[in-house]
Amino acid sequence: MTTTAATTGTLYGIGVGPGDPELITVKALRLMQECPVIAYPKKRMGGKSYALEIVELHIDTAGKDMLGLVFPMTKDQDTLDREWSRTVSLCWEHLKEGSDIAFVTEGDPNLYSTFIHMARYMRELHPEVPVLSVPGISSVLGAAARLGIPLADGDEQVAIIPARNDRQAMRKAIEDHDAVVFIKVAKVLDLIIDLLEEMELADKASVVMKVTSPGELIWRNVRELKGRELEYLTLMAVKK
Repeated sequence: MTTTAATTGTLYGIGVGPGDPELITVKALRLMQECPVIAYPKKRMGGKSYALEIVELHIDTAGKDMLGLVFPMTKDQDTLDREWSRTVSLCWEHLKEGSDIAFVTEGDPNLYSTFIHMARYMRELHPEVPVLSVPGISSVLGAAARLGIPLADGDEQVAIIPARNDRQAMRKAIEDHDAVVFIKVAKVLDLIIDLLEEMELADKASVVMKVTSPGELIWRNVRELKGRELEYLTLMAVKK
């Protein structure tokens, strides 16, 4: 167990990859084994998160304090501050006793991850707690591997863009980069497909849902997805 002079535990943000349980680092595995507390995203409606499923395949959770955390899904700042402060307090109860926490997250902890918010609030509320992160394989890189697409070579530029209902902004992202990965694309899928057809780039796009996981689905012809409703963990890669 790692402790500071003040005997607080360390908060580790650990990326466990996009879905395939073999896509974790040796360091991530070691820390999950060593930390007495595992914090993981807990779904409000029940069911296990990808992160927890991966953890359970690698370590014996019976000997761990398993800390399931529900994260606020809102943009209201007052609600965010209240709920994140409550979540940080749950972790602090363990950290103040000197127990290290492995906060596991899908993908990479520093790329569109809940750990980003956890780390910020922890540093604000309990600056004495060491906060460290262990990089993981993101869904973006998982998709590139599964699709066989080199995202960038030489002087090429690649962008990771949260897809949104702003046609002009999405067009500019495509125009300005050699490759674009649209994450969270399911909610505006028709808009992006229409835009790609207008730009004569529909044949340069592919869509992946739940990349590298047992439930992975891949579409090379994005036109067939017009009008379809896909799950949240869906991204689109466009390589011009």
